[in-house]
Amino acid sequence: MNPQFTEIPDLLKAFIEEQEIFFVATAAKDGRVNVSPKGMDSLRIINRKRVIWLNVTGSGNETSAHVQSNPRMTMMFSSFKGNPMILRVYGNAKVIHKNHPAWDELFSLFPPTPGARQIFDLSVDLVKPSCGTAVPLFDYVEGRGQLKKWAEKKGEDGMKAYWEQHNQTSLDGLPTKIMEGNT
Repeated sequence: MNPQFTEIPDLLKAFIEEQEIFFVATAAKDGRVNVSPKGMDSLRIINRKRVIWLNVTGSGNETSAHVQSNPRMTMMFSSFKGNPMILRVYGNAKVIHKNHPAWDELFSLFPPTPGARQIFDLSVDLVKPSCGTAVPLFDYVEGRGQLKKWAEKKGEDGMKAYWEQHNQTSLDGLPTKIMEGNT
């Protein structure tokens, strides 16, 4: 049986920090479960019990709506090179919008990122590695630059207009509060 931890051990911290991609899963009490791939330089381990990640603008905003309705979140990391491993980090998250008192301090931990809309702050309560031997090997080539270019072209006002049109509710009609939190 694989071990489980109530915090992120140093060896698993190093594993997380080596990954180019991670996945985030959330769900409200009812409705759809959402799983999203995340990349870029968007994740920081603050301490053994706390992980933050910078959320950039996308076509939907499910994670924000879900976390505000039900704070449960699972993050998954998978080794696509070297030794096989899957690592899940479980806990409760909160949404940090741009008007939140902690925004400036947390946002300063990331490189300037056009289209940044929220930071998710996960309080870790379980860390569970598993074998990952069925996960195929992949080679990382490079990050994609399209999102950054798109956000730069839109500018701040264009981004807010996009959020207003596309990011205010989840697929199940739950509010994301993005316009309240990013004015």
